[in-house]
Amino acid sequence: MDQKNWKWHRFTNSEDVKKMQQFINVGESHFISKWLSEINSNKSNCIKIEQINEDNYLLKGALVYDQNFNDEREYKIFHFYLTTETFITVDLDLSIFKNSDIEQILRHISNSKNPIEGFLLILKEILAEYLIKIDVFEGELRELVWGIHNKNKTSILEKIYKRRHDLLVWSNLLIPINELIMAIEESYLDVIHNNKIFMRTDKRIKRALYLINEYEHEVDAIINLEEVISSHRGNEIMKTLTVMTAIFTPVMAWGALWGMNFKFMPELEWKYGYFVSLLIITISMVSVYVYLKMKGWTGDLLKGKKKGAFFK
Repeated sequence: MDQKNWKWHRFTNSEDVKKMQQFINVGESHFISKWLSEINSNKSNCIKIEQINEDNYLLKGALVYDQNFNDEREYKIFHFYLTTETFITVDLDLSIFKNSDIEQILRHISNSKNPIEGFLLILKEILAEYLIKIDVFEGELRELVWGIHNKNKTSILEKIYKRRHDLLVWSNLLIPINELIMAIEESYLDVIHNNKIFMRTDKRIKRALYLINEYEHEVDAIINLEEVISSHRGNEIMKTLTVMTAIFTPVMAWGALWGMNFKFMPELEWKYGYFVSLLIITISMVSVYVYLKMKGWTGDLLKGKKKGAFFK
């Protein structure tokens, strides 16, 4: 198909499409009208395939292409209508292409052989922006990996689950694009056969999904490691408290005995009773500690944790 036989119709809202509908491929007016009636109800990802005639399919729907990772309600979605002769988008904001030359992108799209190539170029640029942001995420994940090693605190656990949530959002953005590329292949198999733009876009989405999948495994491994460390340290704390309680039990026992207020207590008359009581308490505590040590029940509980170590 010659590039002059088609044009990308880009609108900021559905009302503009209605005004221009009479100039957009009159033969598809019925399908365009039906698509326009569905736009307001499509608030999330949506892909539909319809057969216009024996040789032409219609691919329409909506795609969430930008999302604030901290606010569910802050996202950008655009609506698309695609056939072998017509390409219409509504609410597509090109300002998201912060790392590309927008004029060059528009020039490449206008020079495409057909609408399908033009749409693929848009998806390819969206994925290029994603991959740049995923590289930033990779740096944050690296800091997290070493953060666990250097200072394993509650704040680290918060960061771990923040990164896990980020991965879920990335998956939520990438999976619909992957489905859309598969739908393009299903609908326009003859048009995109051996098409380099399609193959590059397909490779790019696979690369992005591969990275996210690998990072998910990495974060899951971090979570498992954190759970093991937390569980181990929790057990060590309980054991330490138990040992400390056992060692100081003689203090409480002798203190309870000599704290009684009976009238006849021979120890009250001892000249050296205070020093004898201290000696008895000390010997009792040391005896308990030695007994626990000989049994191997203290282990390294009373030793300090080495810096940069997980368990020692």
